[in-house]
Amino acid sequence: MGMLYFPTPLELWVSEKYKRMKMLKPEDICEDKIAWIYKIFYFKKPIPSNSFENGSFKSITIDSRIVPPLQREQFYHEWCHILRHAGNQNMMPAAFRELQEYDARNFTRYAAIPYHMLDYYDFRDPQLIDLWQSDFKISAELCNERLQRLKTKIKIAAW
Repeated sequence: MGMLYFPTPLELWVSEKYKRMKMLKPEDICEDKIAWIYKIFYFKKPIPSNSFENGSFKSITIDSRIVPPLQREQFYHEWCHILRHAGNQNMMPAAFRELQEYDARNFTRYAAIPYHMLDYYDFRDPQLIDLWQSDFKISAELCNERLQRLKTKIKIAAW
């Protein structure tokens, strides 16, 4: 039996970002290193998470009051806004803002558990969610969401 999975263009794009940064295994992923490579000022403060861009100045501020797995997830979300979106969300039409948020949620799933790292895991392992949670340092909810999305796209092929 073999597994056939066709990643989305966004999934491949995110994986390529990681590969270029030499982040090939879960333990390689580091928000500080990502921020440094992308020239993003990275802060943790007791305020709601946000990203800001003005010319060449870019910053991500993550809410220090939330648990570390959610801090990491919010980092990915804000990183997406810097990489892929333009404009002040407070000034844009609701439909456009919703589209950006939808994109950031997808990006977060792919950045949290990148496509090129899926080969390290057995999808039949009943402990997979716990493994991902430990290895990728993200919430069980996001792990489960990623797995459910993968399962809807995985095709099992008999060899």
